[in-house]
Amino acid sequence: MGAAMGWVAFCASPTYRRRFLENSARAGYSFGAVRAAVAHAGRMVAELPRLWLGAPLPCGMVGEACVEQAYAAGRGIVFLTPHQGCFELSAQAAARHWSAERGPITVLYRPARQPWLARVMETARNRPGMLAVPTTLSGVRQMIKALRRGEAVGLLPDQVPPDGQGVWSPFFGRDAYTMTLAVRLAQQTGAAVVLARCERLPWGRGFVTHFEPLPAPLDERLESAVLQVNQAMEHLIRQCPEQYLWGYARYKQPRAEATPGGAA
Repeated sequence: MGAAMGWVAFCASPTYRRRFLENSARAGYSFGAVRAAVAHAGRMVAELPRLWLGAPLPCGMVGEACVEQAYAAGRGIVFLTPHQGCFELSAQAAARHWSAERGPITVLYRPARQPWLARVMETARNRPGMLAVPTTLSGVRQMIKALRRGEAVGLLPDQVPPDGQGVWSPFFGRDAYTMTLAVRLAQQTGAAVVLARCERLPWGRGFVTHFEPLPAPLDERLESAVLQVNQAMEHLIRQCPEQYLWGYARYKQPRAEATPGGAA
């Protein structure tokens, strides 16, 4: 059903279809190479009711040793996950595995504009071992406190931030407005950065989350560190491009924000 939903959306929306094709081509993929991502986008939507409201889903793990090492160092962890596969499950799986011993994982989410949906999201995303905080100053403060306690936080760094909360940085060869929050959290607290992606296995065989450390320490310069994060997201996406949300409006421009060239 989810796969069918994905294809209906792809065929019915010229804007979505054009964005999907442009974004994937910019990354060097033909439509044939990533056409499976159309169905996976629909599967992602179909999974949300179960992920938010149902019993926890089982999820395998690969590379969890790097997470254990980061926790053992007592520095706190910033988990970074792209819009790929079942990204909602990556934080849930990590929370079920480590929260009993290491404390909850604090995740950032953008509240819905509709009051009723905002209430549902706030309740649904506070899953076992997880604490969901909104994209507000209060939410950011909670994340900093969690990291200083040696706990973990989770973000989607390829999500376009609000106006004034990002910098322009290359992503698959084109400047994209990119959040600085992930970098600032790690730099201010000394937390370790761990990359995570949750892969959806074929034929309903479940999910597996892959963990790996950031290849190199974050640069002290903000713009360079943000570029490192974008490159890390590209690295994860290229491991499984057929499950990335190529139709996501990654290159949209926040209102009142100048373009990299200085035009309004």
